[in-house]
Amino acid sequence: MFIKRYTAAWAVAVAALCAAPAQSSAQGLSWFDFHYTQTRHPIVLVHGVLGFDNIGGLVDYFFGVPQALEAGGAKVYVVKLSSVDTHEERGEQLLRQLGALKAAHGFEKFNLVAHSQGGHASRYAARMQPELVASVTTMQTPHQGSGVADWVAKFTVEHPEGGELLIKLSTEMLKALDWLTGASDREHDAIGNVFQLTTAMSKDWNLRYSEGAPTTPCGSGARVGASGVHYYSAGGAVVTTNLLDVSDLVFAFASPLGFPDGTPNDGLVSSCSSRWGEVLRADYPWNHADGVNQVMGLRGLLAPDPLAFYRSHANRLKKAGL
Repeated sequence: MFIKRYTAAWAVAVAALCAAPAQSSAQGLSWFDFHYTQTRHPIVLVHGVLGFDNIGGLVDYFFGVPQALEAGGAKVYVVKLSSVDTHEERGEQLLRQLGALKAAHGFEKFNLVAHSQGGHASRYAARMQPELVASVTTMQTPHQGSGVADWVAKFTVEHPEGGELLIKLSTEMLKALDWLTGASDREHDAIGNVFQLTTAMSKDWNLRYSEGAPTTPCGSGARVGASGVHYYSAGGAVVTTNLLDVSDLVFAFASPLGFPDGTPNDGLVSSCSSRWGEVLRADYPWNHADGVNQVMGLRGLLAPDPLAFYRSHANRLKKAGL
């Protein structure tokens, strides 16, 4: 289901003192403003492929993000969706959890802040029940598809035996992830997930869920859709960022397969593909894990702090009356 974070006062103070030096001068003393992130509607964090809310109650998918947002007064919830499944199925799971939150607390709407494929689930929710969604913010979502998904899909078709082995390995990894996160009741559709994330199938999906779509190639879309939902997006454009970060190895392997022409990408998603609605920035010096402050806060030495991004965006939502 979903998780609400409650942060002790001393933890808030420690987080503020530790993170304050990383804030830009434009944000000033935002970490000491206990209303800086206090949006009108709660913020719901939506994870992507192979995602989770937390592992063993110790490691969050959005590492440190709920606490950073709550330090400024935001109400934050983290949903738990299938690690691998179609956009529609994950979107339906999201809608059910939003409905449960509304029933339990009387909330009117929610600000969905999503990473990777979580952006598709959020767009689906906004399309199907816009009365529940105030805004959708996507971080490193492959809206136009992923070159890596194209490569995997092609490999499974051209090499059936290798594809079958890949599926088996993925299934076992998913079982282990489910066990660690307490989500053993989840079903997965790995094949449907991969093919739906390809460039070809993304074009069809975007025709059906088009609100916020860029009006030009690699451009921006409308910030406010006809339904009244606000759309924002951000993306990364660096593959390897920290020698101590094990995720860099994964992206360093995947990026050449999916983007052999050197298209700017974060290891899984191109900068252009991440653009949707009002583009906040599509070329952050982050790889695909850095966008959710993983692994455990490791990033490039001079790279912007992801926690500062989430806080400043929450303040943006607050100023917009959301």
